[in-house]
Amino acid sequence: MAKLPIIIVKGEKMGVIEVEMFPAEVDDAGHPVAESFRELLEEVAEEYECRLESFEVSRGTVSFSFDSEELTANILKILDAK
Repeated sequence: MAKLPIIIVKGEKMGVIEVEMFPAEVDDAGHPVAESFRELLEEVAEEYECRLESFEVSRGTVSFSFDSEELTANILKILDAK
C-alpha cells in the first residue's frame, strides 16, 4: 500500500493536516463521503475532549485541524505508518 501524501501547515496555534484521501470528485465538505469523514473526526475529537477546529475538502484533499496537539500527533503517527 502506498503512503498517503501528508502536508502539515503549522500556524500560530494549530497544525493543519492535509491528506489526499478521496477521488477528485469529492470536492467540498458537503459531499456525503466528506460528511461521513467529518463525523468520524468529530467523534475522535470528543474522545480526546477537544474539538475539530477546521475541516475543508478540495478535489479529494482533506484539510483539518484539532485544538489538541496530542490528537494531532497521534494522527500523524498513524498516517506515517501507512
